Amino acid sequence: MTQKTPHPLIAIIPVVVLIGFLGIVITLFGSDSLNGGSQIALLMGMAVCVSLSMTVYRVSWHTFEKQVKKTLGEVSITLLILLCVGMLAGTWMISGVVPTLIYYGVQIMSPQFFLVSACLICALVSVLSGSSWTTIATIGVALLGISHALGISEAWTAGAIISGAYFGDKMSPLSDTTILASSATGTGLFTHIRYMVYTTVPTFLITISIFFIAGLSGGENAVVQVDEYTTGLAQKFNISLWTLLVPVLTGVLIARRVPSLIVLFASSVMAGIVALILQPHILCEVAGDSTASASTLTRGLAITCYGSTAVDTGNASLNELISTRGMAGMLNTIWLIICAMCFGAAMVASRMIDSITGVILRWVRSRTSLVASTVGTGIFLNITTGDQFISIVLNADIYKEVYRKEGYESRLLSRTTEDAATVTSVLIPWNTCGMTQSTVLGVSTLTYLPYCFFNLLSPIMSVIIAAIGWKIKKIEN
Repeated sequence: MTQKTPHPLIAIIPVVVLIGFLGIVITLFGSDSLNGGSQIALLMGMAVCVSLSMTVYRVSWHTFEKQVKKTLGEVSITLLILLCVGMLAGTWMISGVVPTLIYYGVQIMSPQFFLVSACLICALVSVLSGSSWTTIATIGVALLGISHALGISEAWTAGAIISGAYFGDKMSPLSDTTILASSATGTGLFTHIRYMVYTTVPTFLITISIFFIAGLSGGENAVVQVDEYTTGLAQKFNISLWTLLVPVLTGVLIARRVPSLIVLFASSVMAGIVALILQPHILCEVAGDSTASASTLTRGLAITCYGSTAVDTGNASLNELISTRGMAGMLNTIWLIICAMCFGAAMVASRMIDSITGVILRWVRSRTSLVASTVGTGIFLNITTGDQFISIVLNADIYKEVYRKEGYESRLLSRTTEDAATVTSVLIPWNTCGMTQSTVLGVSTLTYLPYCFFNLLSPIMSVIIAAIGWKIKKIEN
């Protein structure tokens, strides 16, 4: 028996419930909403979706179980990456890698050109690594530390870091989202990347221009705390260029196209070895024992990997900057991702996603409306499914046949999907990307959102280029 597609007015109910509960949670808990309240909202939305489907459309519970298992299986590697990101953040900080980068960075980078430099550096690293997550968790964290010392807004800095990282992620042949978008639409990888140039490069040029102007206009008012930061770091850590071997070797692994999970884990191990050699006194402080015995150092290193660390430099703001939460700091994010995946799985299994997007397709009348609908659906899927990978795949599945019937090349669909689903995921608080980057940077999603100019402008640019018709042609039968 063929499963019936729910009526759009029924299909939208779980989404409305989710948004309503999220609004209540944010009102009640504010920035603490990701510590449990948002998870409850997602599960309530899932419960409404399942209840309606089972009672009104007779969808079996087995159908939901099967989809949840499939969805969670697909996101399992993401959860492991998150744990490794937490471990890497702790080891890079305690080993002195990030403090060394901050120490030299605050002395080299000018406040006036910091934002544009941060954006360009993250773009380069992300192109080479193919991962916005790895870029933000490593060089992004260091740049955020430098911005604190230079007195530059963390919201602006996070926006510059994320904008650069997601530009590089889109344009890198090593990126999982780039590979996924091209394969899901049946487009050659490098054909897909070359075609993205027409929307991505103009957007990035506008983005760095904004950061350049913002830096020039705001740099003179920056409260420079360089001396306080450099003195505090030098007194507490063994600042050494030898620590930079860790990011260099990490870059070598990335260049050799080693999988991200392996790179993050190996980099954490390397940083742990450096901590044992150069920062044993810090490990003792983390362990709470001044005796530098093997057991104390082992305990300190273990806590660095999995737990919270607090090192006293004599400067309150610097103490907050170099504190880490290890793998344990990622558990709320993982918890939220699991709940988001369950909600997305329920929407897919019940075919409510199909129903809602079917309404959107009715408005397609031209090339511009087709691209605009694809963009809107990608953003909608990011909101409802909570994961960019699911959004990319569903967007491709929904529109693949439509683009073929309208006579448009598959590369137009793959590019539009990336312009919408990939870059906007980080702007949604309960999406896996939004949750991860806000956790890693320590800046809430809604705080950095207005300054992620690349991510905000990419969907708009995609529609504008479609309206102009630049490099868009129909396939001749």
